[in-house]
Formats: sequence, C-alpha cells, structure tokens
Amino acid sequence: MTEEPLTTKNPIVMTIAGSDSGGGAGIAADLKTFAALGVHGTCAITSVTAQNTTGVLEVFDLPPAAVASQIDAVCADMDVKWAKTGMLASSEIVREVAKEVRKHELSLVLDPVMAAEAGGDLLRKEALSVLIEELLPFCKVTTPNASEASTIAGVPVKTPEDAKIAARKIADLGVEAVVVTGGHLDATDLLYETGSDTFTRIPGTFVKGGTHGSGCTYSAAMTAFLACEKSLEAAARESKNFVVQAILKSRPAGRGVNPVNPLGATLEEKERYLALRNLKEAVSILEENLDFSKLIPEVGCNIGMAIPGAGGFEDVAAVEGRIMRHRGRAVSVGCVDFGASRHVARIILSALRYDPEIRAAINVKYSERSLSACRETGLSISSFDRAEEPENASTMDWGTAEAIKKYGSVPKVIYDKGDAGKEPMIRLLGTNAVEVAKLAVELAEKLQ
Repeated sequence: MTEEPLTTKNPIVMTIAGSDSGGGAGIAADLKTFAALGVHGTCAITSVTAQNTTGVLEVFDLPPAAVASQIDAVCADMDVKWAKTGMLASSEIVREVAKEVRKHELSLVLDPVMAAEAGGDLLRKEALSVLIEELLPFCKVTTPNASEASTIAGVPVKTPEDAKIAARKIADLGVEAVVVTGGHLDATDLLYETGSDTFTRIPGTFVKGGTHGSGCTYSAAMTAFLACEKSLEAAARESKNFVVQAILKSRPAGRGVNPVNPLGATLEEKERYLALRNLKEAVSILEENLDFSKLIPEVGCNIGMAIPGAGGFEDVAAVEGRIMRHRGRAVSVGCVDFGASRHVARIILSALRYDPEIRAAINVKYSERSLSACRETGLSISSFDRAEEPENASTMDWGTAEAIKKYGSVPKVIYDKGDAGKEPMIRLLGTNAVEVAKLAVELAEKLQ
C-alpha cells in the first residue's frame, strides 16, 4: 500500500530532463535555479549527454521505464504539484512522461528543448509529433524560443508579430498559456493566455554574458515561481529578470558558449552581506581606537569595501555620513550602506580595474610624518599631482589610476599634496575593510 505524500510548506518541484556533463544546461541548470529560488528540486533524468560548452557530442537515452520509476519514486514520497520538462529525446520517452504527468496530476511547464545552445540536436524528429499530440495538451505553460515556436506552430517566427501568430497556433493545440521567449528576436518575451485571449509583452534588452542553459533556467524559474503561487504574468516577468541576472553573472567555463549562472544573484547577496559585515567591524575598530581620531582629515574620512567584480557605485559599501572627530574620538555619522560614498567608491573601483583583489580603501590625514611612518612600515607608496588633472576628469578616478600606472601595480598607499581649496590626503588600500582599518590604526599608533 502506497503512503500518502508528505506535505510541506516549502514547494517541492521536479525537473524531467537530460543531464549536461558540462554543468551548464539540463538538470544542472534546473536544480541550481530551484535552489536559488528557495524551492526543493527533485529530478528524473531522461537522457545522459556527453556535452560541453562547444556542443553535444553523444546522447544516451534512459529506458522509458527508468524515467517513469524516478517520477514514481519522488511523487510517492513528496508533495510535488509543479514539474517542468526539458530534453525528451525519443517518442517513447515523451509517451512515458505524458502518462506520468496524467497519473500524478502534475501541473506542467513544458520547455520544448530541440537543440542545445552550444549546438546539437536534443529532440528526434519523430518525437516532435508525439510531444505535440500527447504531452502539450496536458501542459499549463510552454516556453518555446522563436525557433521552437516556429517548429511547433509550423509558421516562421522572425518578428514579434510572427510570435503572436505562433503563440495562438500553439495554444490551439491545448496548452493553457504560451510564452515565446525573445532571446532570438528583440529580447521581448510574449505571454499569451488562452483563457482570456490576451497578449502581454515583457520587454527586455540584450545583455552580455553566457547563454548556455538560458532556456532551461527560464522554464525552471517559471516552474518555481508558479509553485510559489505567483500569477502567470508575475512568474513570467520574474523569470525573465532572473535569467538576465544569470546571464550577467555568468563566468567563463570552456572554449564555447559560457553557461548561465543561476546562483549568481544569490552569491552576490551573500557577498553584499559579507562586505557589510566586514565594513561594520572595520568601523568599530576605528571608533574604539583613541589614536585614530588624530588621522581624520578636516573633511572627515570614509572607509569602503566593494563586492567581488564590482561594476558601479552601488556595489561599494561605505559610511553614509563619513567618519568625523568628536571630543577626541572617531565617530561614524550614519550607517554603512551600498552607494553611500562615490568618493571612496571611485578609489576602489579604479584600483579594481588593475587588481581585482584590492576591494577596500580609507582616506586619512596627510602629513610628512605619516608618509615616513608608511615607509618605515614597508608599505608600497605612490602619488599623483592634482595640478596635472585633466579637465572634466574625476579626481579619484584619474588620480588613483595615475598613481597605479606610476608604481606599476596597486600600492598600499596613494597620496596627493592637495591644491587650491583641496586638502592633501593619504589613501590606504587593501583586500578588505578590516585590513585597511587595522593598517590605519597601526599608522596612528606609530605616530604617537
């Protein structure tokens, strides 16, 4: 006697798809997406592919009974309501999956995978008609790209208007909703809902990055959002945003098409948390040291730290209102937050372009004694002259870069002797905020 599935507050979803030995698409992309979006992912492998970033080299289909057994095992134990399909290579596998979907009353997102992004067929021609006739009518949503929509609908899809025609034809085959993804058109996704006979355009722009696994990631995200009871339109919009971030956060992996990085946004959130925590500790080190207050310039000082791969001001955390001297102590005026100081961010971002390990900086009061102490400590030092600054240049962008070029790499200390109305300054650079805070405290104590 089969036990009732265990219910859970956290949605459990399933991917029924092929494996990618390169880790970029298929169940690899699906499970990473599920994990990133906070749902529990299960899987039923349909085919094992010998695949990398350059393409699919070989395909080994599992027996249909093995696919069914995997689905049965999961559904007998877990409360799976939403599932997605990816690579269903043969007509026999398609029929078996269709039978299992009906048997377990799964709400299905069908990604009609026909070819790998890096190259290689993943759906045999004889299986297409079976997919259209026996599986598509039992789907809640299907997510074809332009090429796949064209094949299923039997019409060319080269423009957004073509996508509308194809979406209606696909819907007529029995599916409740169609999303024609726009990666091969104008980056705009088109959502068609059969019940209301409405089209919704979800605009986008092309972004740079790896796209291997983007279709799998999109359909997996759609499955996760729908399992979390998002509306269809909300799920489509959030899935698009998720894929864009996965492309932007992609990393080089091989000689071909780089894989998307579904965990990129999650990892970035982790890095933001770690940067803020490190920066808060650094500020405490400065505030607790009585000697450091004497190193605070007239304009105040700030300390900042960037996340790895920072691309802009919003990726650099700093003290919102600087650190000032009050009654002989260093006091932070405001909280630490991202985008809080463009001044210190410019120093860090400029240094990052030369050395990605240098992610933190602090500015302190200039004096010849301070410079001498830096030299005695063995710190590498370089400088720039504000009088040589080009018109319309940002001092910190230009000055930091100038000092780095002069030294040949990123030094620990960059200083300038000021100019009319500009206070002279020393900047200490390092790998993290705690490191530069300790360096500043060591310098302050040395001067005493």
